[in-house]
Amino acid sequence: MDKLKIVANGKLNGEIVISGAKNAALPLMCAGLLSNGTLRLKNVPMLADVKTTQKLLQGMGARVLTDNISEFEINGSTVNNTCAPYDLVRTMRASILVLGPTLARFGKAEVSLPGGCAIGARPVDLHLKGLEAMGAQIVIEHGYVKATAPQGKLQGARVVMDMVTVGGTENLLMAATLAEGTTVLENCAVEPEVVDLANCLVKMGAKIQGIGTQTMTIEGVTELHGAEYSVVPDRIEAGTFLCAVAMTGGKVVLRNAAPQTMQVVLDKLVEAGAIIEAGDDWISIDMQQRPKAVNIRTAEHPAFPTDMQAQFMAMNAVADGTCTVTETIFENRFMHIPELNRMGANISAEGNTAVVKGVEKLSGATVMATDLRASASLVIAGLVAEGETIVEQIYHLDRGYEHIEKKLGGVGAKIERIHG
Repeated sequence: MDKLKIVANGKLNGEIVISGAKNAALPLMCAGLLSNGTLRLKNVPMLADVKTTQKLLQGMGARVLTDNISEFEINGSTVNNTCAPYDLVRTMRASILVLGPTLARFGKAEVSLPGGCAIGARPVDLHLKGLEAMGAQIVIEHGYVKATAPQGKLQGARVVMDMVTVGGTENLLMAATLAEGTTVLENCAVEPEVVDLANCLVKMGAKIQGIGTQTMTIEGVTELHGAEYSVVPDRIEAGTFLCAVAMTGGKVVLRNAAPQTMQVVLDKLVEAGAIIEAGDDWISIDMQQRPKAVNIRTAEHPAFPTDMQAQFMAMNAVADGTCTVTETIFENRFMHIPELNRMGANISAEGNTAVVKGVEKLSGATVMATDLRASASLVIAGLVAEGETIVEQIYHLDRGYEHIEKKLGGVGAKIERIHG
């Protein structure tokens, strides 16, 4: 199994090109199931989860072509299988996103209950309740969600989600585009990735009002057509690299970034002492001092994203001062704390709050990645740790970061992948 070997090498300087967002690309790929036409997606990150989604769609009969760089063509006219099997779904929670579009277009779907990162319960019951409100009959048997639309079509409905759910909003939004009548989705997630999906669906012929708000109204259409669409830049990848520079010092410019999607992260970095400048598609960070400790509390967008909590904890671990980090989204998302403490951090946790007392330096160690963002926090911690850091089980990392060792190496980091 691959590992990363990291040795601290001083400040980072140069430019990094940001990839498309994984969390936008996966639902966009699933949207290809809604149409007989061809959906051409650009700026797609070539990640393990993207390749898994490709296999999943191909297993359902869709034609999926790629240049293996950043573009995909998905044609749903050949779909002949409405079942998403366990062997693919078990590795990736986003697989549940084939449920809504498949059920809406074909009147039936069978999807294995998903797997993914072990960061806490992410139940799909909100997805299922919403589809039931739209007329679906759903049973769960032998680990599979089996859904049918008795009239062959889903029916427009008013759906109020009990809690904000990104995946639930995306699944129900896709399903509603082909439902008969009008669907009103309330308490929607407003993450940039949800907005990206909605904008793409509109290009495919969907009728959606309220994009980017907590209430979306969808007037069902009989069919969607093909389109060409570019995936929004990855705000979490960008935030991870900004945290790395805030820790090591230096000056780095991120290209193909989307600063408008991550304002709260940029504000927190300024609070930590970084000089941040941004344009429409770039962000620069200049950090010439030790970061200051900053308090973090995760919440749904547009508040501080849970996917940046671990990286900011790593930064706070070497910051000047003491701070608290409160996680309100996932109950198991502090699994990086013991690993950071093995590197010399001083972090204690009780319940969903961690107290981070900044130390002047970390020391290299062999550490184990437990989930995607925890992996990233350990990598950037290794950039400022004395000696050698080995990050094991980086298959988590490969699910969400495209060529992270090459991108960091390009701005001066001493980091290499060890194949094992």
